Amino acid sequence: MESLNRMALELADEALDFAEELDVGAFELDNGATVLDFGVEHDGGIEAGLLLAELQTAGLATVQTRVDDVAGATIPHVELATDHPGLALLGSQKAGWELAVGDFEGLGSGPARALVAEEPEYMALDYADAFEFAVLAVESETLPSADVAARVAERADVAPEQVYLVSFPTASVAGSVAMAARTAEAAAFRLFELDYDPRDLVSATASAPVAPVAADDGTAIARTNDAIAYGGRAHLTVEEDFDAFDEVASAAAERHDVPFADLFADADYDFGDVEPDVFGPAAVTIDVLGGETYAFGDTHESLVAESFGL
Repeated sequence: MESLNRMALELADEALDFAEELDVGAFELDNGATVLDFGVEHDGGIEAGLLLAELQTAGLATVQTRVDDVAGATIPHVELATDHPGLALLGSQKAGWELAVGDFEGLGSGPARALVAEEPEYMALDYADAFEFAVLAVESETLPSADVAARVAERADVAPEQVYLVSFPTASVAGSVAMAARTAEAAAFRLFELDYDPRDLVSATASAPVAPVAADDGTAIARTNDAIAYGGRAHLTVEEDFDAFDEVASAAAERHDVPFADLFADADYDFGDVEPDVFGPAAVTIDVLGGETYAFGDTHESLVAESFGL
């Protein structure tokens, strides 16, 4: 497989070339690192969110929108499809890099993680990237500083001027779009947590409603998780059968049908204390090549509507 960061760099360059049309910001930090602002100080939009999701998956997924409804209300939905689910979803899109530098806190996703390749997914995928540029999407309410870029450069073993940081808050149009595009990743990660070999994932297709932009990131995080867990649908094609496919959908969770605002509050907003099985998509179909086709779960539109303030 070609370098994930090389493929994502082409998308970052596209954002730079069309920054005005996308209504995203672009500037250089004191140490030469490039920051792309997809929603902190610039508005961004649906198209910016689609490009952000493509960048997070290193260009290995097709991402698009369609018009659908939630409880009778017209709501845009995001659809994602990939024939490289292991690398696109777990090796790139997953938000697995916690960034805490001084007063800055953010969550990193995207192919720069593969330059570090210390998360267990990379051992299971037998993949580590090697490239002179690092592209990291950073979910945060504030823009990253030169110190943040220097930390990323150090861990990714690249020069600071070769770091691209794509910044967005959850409470933004681009953030809502990019989060809805995580439905397939939620299914793939649940399988990985259940010890399914990610190399046996053949393809993934999924959709979820785009959450209305909330007034704060806490509410936005709850809404976007509700969109996946109670409004998201995923279809996976896999090579091998498995005895725990029924645990992938969020319906398998003991606290299913509890809004994420309540789940997070009960865990004192420590996401590590939230039961991992609640993060699956609402409905999952798994098609085993040459074998069975399984379907589990269903959407809960009234809960999504309440979460969205409809």
